[in-house]
Amino acid sequence: MRTFLLLLLASCYGYGSAQIAADTFRYREIPDILYLAPEAIETDSLQRLNLVLPIGVDNPPLLLWIGGGAWSFVDRHMEMNLARKFAREGIAVASVGHRLSRGLFKDPTRKYGVQHPAHMEDIAAAFRWLYDHAEEYGYAQDNLFVGGFSSGGHLSALLAMDGRYLAAHGLTTGHIKAIIPIAGAYDINDYYSVFLNNENPQTRTLADTHVKDVFGDNEAGFAGASPTSYMDNLNTPMLLISDHDLYNYTKVFEEKIRASGFQDCQVLHVFNFGHAGLWRDISNAPDSQTRRIMIDFIRRCAQVE
Repeated sequence: MRTFLLLLLASCYGYGSAQIAADTFRYREIPDILYLAPEAIETDSLQRLNLVLPIGVDNPPLLLWIGGGAWSFVDRHMEMNLARKFAREGIAVASVGHRLSRGLFKDPTRKYGVQHPAHMEDIAAAFRWLYDHAEEYGYAQDNLFVGGFSSGGHLSALLAMDGRYLAAHGLTTGHIKAIIPIAGAYDINDYYSVFLNNENPQTRTLADTHVKDVFGDNEAGFAGASPTSYMDNLNTPMLLISDHDLYNYTKVFEEKIRASGFQDCQVLHVFNFGHAGLWRDISNAPDSQTRRIMIDFIRRCAQVE
């Protein structure tokens, strides 16, 4: 069992074990794959995934990646730069879309959208599809990772900690090799309180137009949507990453992990990037320290040379 490890990454900090791979791989892309049966699809354009596969790699690990967007504006196509960079390193990636909440805080006129747990149900269905089609597409069924940014970070953690979603598809959280939640909110009661008690009146409105828009009007239901409610279920290796802006949300989760005694976790606080800056770094930077740590983590867990 690995030891709970805390890393602090700033602009002057180097991560010594993160070596740039000598080989890079070409890749092929298979976009817009339906991960549900046609009769089960509610929003056809969203409930799909884009698959990026490294060429010349036998049974590579696969990362199911969930983009951010406040559960309301997620676009799997915007995550393709990140997916391609991982594929060049020999890691297959599925950029997964899911049904979206209305996002009333940005557009009060939007009439259609889903609430929790619809987002989770889609992610679990996508995981099952990826599990079933590993042999067909040539990636390793026993090395399936789940990660995400912002709202996707929340969903990636919840998939691994609330076993009901995978159980609905005949799988367990044990089928997830490891998770990489990045810059998410993991205690929805705390997340709601931050907005509700904010000094800025405009920010306070987000408690309703954002948090309740996603998770419903029943505050008692916030706990069910929170990874922190399932600490006793945590048995999946984790690389937990925060940015400078949303550090406090990650800190709440980190403290719960420490209190639980779970040891198979690494925590990386990236203080030199804000929320959007960290996403741009891992997605677009030619050589991102944080992305390198993510790749190293996947390789170690998958036992890839």
